Amino acid sequence: MLLTHSIPTGKVCDMVAGTETTAQDTFAHLVKRHPCFNADAHAKHGRIHLPVSPACNIGCRFCRREFNTTDVRPGVSQVLLTPEEAVSVVEHALELCPSITVVGIAGPGESLATPHALQALRLVHAQYPDLIGCLSTNGLRLADHIDELVAVGVKTLTVTVNAIDPPTLAQINGGIVVNGQRMTGIDAAETLVQAQFAGIARAAEAGLVVKVNSVLIPGINDTHLPEVAKAVAALGATIYNIIPLIPQHELAHIPAPDCRLLNTVRAAAEVYLPVFRHCRHCRADACGIPGGEDLADQLYAHRVETFSHG
Repeated sequence: MLLTHSIPTGKVCDMVAGTETTAQDTFAHLVKRHPCFNADAHAKHGRIHLPVSPACNIGCRFCRREFNTTDVRPGVSQVLLTPEEAVSVVEHALELCPSITVVGIAGPGESLATPHALQALRLVHAQYPDLIGCLSTNGLRLADHIDELVAVGVKTLTVTVNAIDPPTLAQINGGIVVNGQRMTGIDAAETLVQAQFAGIARAAEAGLVVKVNSVLIPGINDTHLPEVAKAVAALGATIYNIIPLIPQHELAHIPAPDCRLLNTVRAAAEVYLPVFRHCRHCRADACGIPGGEDLADQLYAHRVETFSHG
């Protein structure tokens, strides 16, 4: 079942008709300096991911969070920072890489599952208001935090949407936690999709530049992702990033998509949204210019921790 009824059609049509130029101007201005939203900026501008989020509220079957210094993938970090430590880390990062223009939070858990990310961004924004605030989220609690995100300097947002069809999503996500209660199956998938739709629409209406990420999983959502692109474009998303599966955890038996499948799905999705093709599966503690030297080792001096924080 495709949850098209949950797209706020009137608001989206009004937004597209009434503020399209403003949204495009905002998008163009920001992406010139954002290496994760623009191919030209990718090799020129740096970003730092602050690993401050200790917990997650959904159970993606392909996700395995760890603390180490070797894996190059989301959900991995050397350390878990406190929000207060984040400011001094940004200061050090700017000394190491003055071309950093973006301070983002992408884990190692879910950015909005706990207050840590918003608190860290608030402190960093007060000290470095010219940096572009960026946040990655699964969208489950996004709609409730839009005003706070704007207040702490977030201007760009990445929402991971792996399917909008509940039976498909239920194969990818094992469950969610809402108000302390665990939900599984189709009910969990429907709740997550509804929350993501509401959050993306509210974020776009608030003037945030929204990128949607999807993990391409052969045999599960490969033919479905163009529908995802169409739906999130209607909600106000402005760019799409299709990431190949890293086979691990409960989906370790599924092979990663080959280049042909990845390019085919990206081309089909690009009918609806521009597709970003330079993603590098960044870690939650990445620092520097994407594709260049990662400066996390210099920031954290090989302080490796374990996931005992919640």
